[in-house]
Amino acid sequence: MRKPVSRYRKGSYLPEVPWAEIKEAGAYAELASGDLYRIPKEALVAGVSPIIVRESRESSRMVQVSRNPFVSTWEARLRCAQRSIPPHF
Repeated sequence: MRKPVSRYRKGSYLPEVPWAEIKEAGAYAELASGDLYRIPKEALVAGVSPIIVRESRESSRMVQVSRNPFVSTWEARLRCAQRSIPPHF
């Protein structure tokens, strides 16, 4: 099954994944709210208590705006805007 992607330029895309399936460090924007989540590699270590816990009644779709969790806020906002994701950060 092909994963949905958020396109902004021909040949360029950002991965879109559910919150529970985030397996790679990076900066992620939530499609519904426009909130930015910075997830460092330390937050994804298997076998330890999670550093980030998010609870919601609905599943969240996240778009990875950068593989660098410490991308500048300006750059993350620009990437969201280029993909028609209203940034709320």
